[in-house]
Amino acid sequence: MNRQNNNSNRAQRIASKVQTLVAEILRDDFGDDKIISGVSLVGAVAHGGLQFVRLFYYSHNPDINAVQDRLNKITRTVRYELAARMNQKYVPEIRFEYDDTLDRAERMEKIFQNLDK
Repeated sequence: MNRQNNNSNRAQRIASKVQTLVAEILRDDFGDDKIISGVSLVGAVAHGGLQFVRLFYYSHNPDINAVQDRLNKITRTVRYELAARMNQKYVPEIRFEYDDTLDRAERMEKIFQNLDK
């Protein structure tokens, strides 16, 4: 059990490191991009024996499809820059996924407010 716990901790450390570095890359290299500048990374999960890291993001831009398309287009460039910044032999693939938790929370808040009326 101890070995499994260590692997889980390692996966979380890698995911967290990737999240921090990718946030810096987005800020430093794509800060002038109007679509990317509104993106906030809110979480990361490592999968597949640390081969993949899913990066969850939130954006105030109402056109999430445009944001996702733009992130998909720059993923290769971001990963290349990530490899330069990481001190590891292997750099995981990255995937961006929209996190709609805040949107769902707002909808629930509106429902609760309407129930009070």
